[in-house]
Amino acid sequence: MARPPEVPASASPGYAGTGRIDELRAAEYPHLDRDGQVYLDYAGAGVAAHAQIEAHHQRLTSGLYSNPHSENPTSVAAGNLVESARQAVLDFFHADPERYAVIFTANATGACRLVGEAYRFGRSRPLVLTSDNHNSVNGIREYARTAGAPTRYVPVRGAELRVERSDVESALVGRRGGPWRRQAGGLFAFPAQSNFSGVQHPLEWIELAQRHGYDVLLDAAAYTPTNRLDLSSVEPEFVCLSWYKLFGYPTGIGALIARRDALARLRRPWFAGGTIRAVSVQGDWYEPMDDESAFEDGTLNFLSIPDVEFGLRWVDSIGVDLIHSRVDALTGWLLQRLTALRHHTGEPLVRVYGPATNDRRGGTISFNFLHPDGTVVDERLVAAESTAAGLSLRTGCFCNPGAGEGAFGITKWRLARTLMRNIRTVDEYLDVMRVPTGGAIRVSFGLASNATDAERFLSFAEATYLDRDRPEELALPPRLRC
Repeated sequence: MARPPEVPASASPGYAGTGRIDELRAAEYPHLDRDGQVYLDYAGAGVAAHAQIEAHHQRLTSGLYSNPHSENPTSVAAGNLVESARQAVLDFFHADPERYAVIFTANATGACRLVGEAYRFGRSRPLVLTSDNHNSVNGIREYARTAGAPTRYVPVRGAELRVERSDVESALVGRRGGPWRRQAGGLFAFPAQSNFSGVQHPLEWIELAQRHGYDVLLDAAAYTPTNRLDLSSVEPEFVCLSWYKLFGYPTGIGALIARRDALARLRRPWFAGGTIRAVSVQGDWYEPMDDESAFEDGTLNFLSIPDVEFGLRWVDSIGVDLIHSRVDALTGWLLQRLTALRHHTGEPLVRVYGPATNDRRGGTISFNFLHPDGTVVDERLVAAESTAAGLSLRTGCFCNPGAGEGAFGITKWRLARTLMRNIRTVDEYLDVMRVPTGGAIRVSFGLASNATDAERFLSFAEATYLDRDRPEELALPPRLRC
């Protein structure tokens, strides 16, 4: 089959205006170009700049800091840096400090758990989720179930794996054995951007859900590394983040950005050091703090939280809009090139799960390679061969089972049948479900991506899988999780 025209990624629309990122990559990210590696897993983790590591080292070797739960000079110094980082987070997201609070957590998962464990679910206060939530959000349903609250999923539909507004409204309104009727609110959770398909959902859903009386949990972990989130324009009750997704370092720190009125409605099931004003053992009572610290269990990571402020200033100095333009250009170019490739049989080389253009999507592309006969190339083979070629990408389910079920056409009816069988492994599950693969391949771009990254991957794809017949036997390791 004829190949698509050879247009370099650097000639893609919008790329030329992002040259400053190439200068930054040469100066601050030279480790990306050592040893012939290609990094394509920004949805998994960002990459740290030299300046970030140097700033951390400089701070720790030029000052002395200790547990901020004290009043001595080193404690005060640490506490001041933590509070400065809180303010930096609010500034970055244009969040009014009178309206929003920043709670530091271990990651976005920890932020989701804080909401789930303390939210006042009930029979008339359900949990509504889009089907393409990350498992860190899906897990909140167990808190809802314990409280006797209904859980309703909004399906993804079509090849683009989008969620229809009408389906969102229907789920918010709810149904009880008869006509649709308004409920007394609850919690509506959705990702600003799917970590599986790259689909970006309308942020207008926040106000839509609030009009129906719902609090909104926005998973912004996949969205904010390459898109601006302005909390003066949209005002979800809860926003969950992991900082390493935005700028690579530090790991082990996330945040829950929460509206103060919503925080006041939460009821934590326990207390810990740092979260209480006073407690009595013999009297069996405690008085919680009435600010952010009521949700920060134990001693914060006070030596690394200041790195969040530096990271935010670093991203601001580059410009979120510039990062977005670079990622958008590379995403559009790679999608166009991949979807144009055909085997000699006329079959496409790839099957994309999600939008096949960069319309209303982010820089995360999920797909499977196909053999010339149209069957799926096992993602475990791709994992092994891409690793051998020096490519760092992601394979599997990406902790997003709902998007995977939508992508692979797994129905609720088919799932119900599998529950009646004694299934012990992921591979047995796939056999029973008659699913051609256990997952997909995910390529994602980010702050320091360049044209060479995209072109190297495309060359690998063509050289390795185009017109390559299906092998007779494959000795692949068992799938251990999904």
